[in-house]
Amino acid sequence: MSLLGIDVGTTGCKAAAFSKAGELLASAYREYDIRRPQSGWAELDPEEVWQAVREVIAEAAARTQGDPVTALAVASLGEAVVPVGRDGEILGPSILNFDERGAEYIEPLSGKLPDEHLYRVNGNTLGNHYGLTKLMWLRDHASRVYENADKCLLWGAFVSVMLGAEPVVDYSLANRTLLFDVDQAAWSDELIDWAGLDESKLPDTAPSGAVIGEVRAALAAELGLPPGVAIATGAHDQCANAVGCGVLAEGDAMFGMGTYFCILPVFSERRAPSVMMAHGLNTEHHAAPDRFACFIYNHGGSLLKWHRDTFAAADCEVARQSGRDLYADLIAEAPEGPSSVMVLPHFSTTGPPEFIADSSGVMAGLRLETTRGDVLKGIFEGTLFYLRECLEALPEAGIAIEHFRAVGGGSKSDTWLQVCADILGRPLTRVKVAEAGALGAAILAGAATGVFQSVEEGADVMVGTERIFEPDSASQTQYDVRFGKYRNLWPLMKKYLREL
Repeated sequence: MSLLGIDVGTTGCKAAAFSKAGELLASAYREYDIRRPQSGWAELDPEEVWQAVREVIAEAAARTQGDPVTALAVASLGEAVVPVGRDGEILGPSILNFDERGAEYIEPLSGKLPDEHLYRVNGNTLGNHYGLTKLMWLRDHASRVYENADKCLLWGAFVSVMLGAEPVVDYSLANRTLLFDVDQAAWSDELIDWAGLDESKLPDTAPSGAVIGEVRAALAAELGLPPGVAIATGAHDQCANAVGCGVLAEGDAMFGMGTYFCILPVFSERRAPSVMMAHGLNTEHHAAPDRFACFIYNHGGSLLKWHRDTFAAADCEVARQSGRDLYADLIAEAPEGPSSVMVLPHFSTTGPPEFIADSSGVMAGLRLETTRGDVLKGIFEGTLFYLRECLEALPEAGIAIEHFRAVGGGSKSDTWLQVCADILGRPLTRVKVAEAGALGAAILAGAATGVFQSVEEGADVMVGTERIFEPDSASQTQYDVRFGKYRNLWPLMKKYLREL
């Protein structure tokens, strides 16, 4: 038997099949584009993404005939929802978390409910990057879509429903709407009333790793899956990443290097709202039971993709035709040591602690001799400086990180991981399976169907480590100096960028 993990991200999806011993049997990936109908808008076309999901499942399933899939689960991006009719018809686009729509609701909502009370219930403070304001925008500006929607499904639930499951979302994804009660592990009547939304349009909730149906027979045949494949609840992609690299215990932290660069520490008891709020830290159910997680993140991977598409557009098709890894070629162009280009990575709304929306990216230090490799490394360093600044505040919240486990496409690069260790000042362990979101989803599917007695057992069996990257003292000293300069950039330019 094998287990299938599906990981649906903001810019691409993958499916990977694993033996119950953790051996990667097959994987497939498809990329898709964010649609921007007008300035400030960002959305996904659910039809396009669903087609890509079917393709990656079929490609992975075709290579597992000797070890057929028995169960699957879906990890996915958070916040965004897909409106669907009673018959599963897709009714409209999926508005992404960094889309500006919904910002007009923040002020009236904040006047009705104090942030600290919201945090006590939901583990988050009010912001336009959660699902709540996007649902309100649909209600008021796309009323026909909202009224005709039987359910507004977060992506993990949407893909599961399209495969044949009941409309159920796991706790970690439900939390990303701002409508979920963390302590009660249920939708909050108070928060739904506060937003003026219809609870019947939300899916049921369940913990990660619970069976919620099986793949429809006709679709299973179309995709090359055997009949009766169980569908289990997956998780918010960052939580699934953490499961897929074995980050389950307090003191551990995942460093995800995908579309978002995300640090996820684990803790077993909720921290005081006032302490967490002071540093912009959320509280969310981990995919592992009886544990919580928080996120420190920025658009690191999106910025690197922007660099690729902007500075190396002509090379993309050549690389695709030749099968070369264009990112590896671009990384090889980066200079030794710190870049001469200092980057403020505010290309979109930032993550914790401030969630800054009224800024923009800055590249300082450009000269006629500056190369695209200098720019690439400057972008990478800027995203890490941003994370380091957040990381240094964690002890004040009572959260300690002893070491990182690195996952995601960026973790395949020795160069990038060494820079991470040098800037963050901590060792990073690379796991054997870089695409940990799919592996984490597969582990949850195995725990749900009795292949493993627990998520912990599944991670012990299926997760392997490869190499530890220790900080280099000389490079760390250089980056400490650069970090000091980076910390001055936003305060110096804040007023100007906000006016701009």
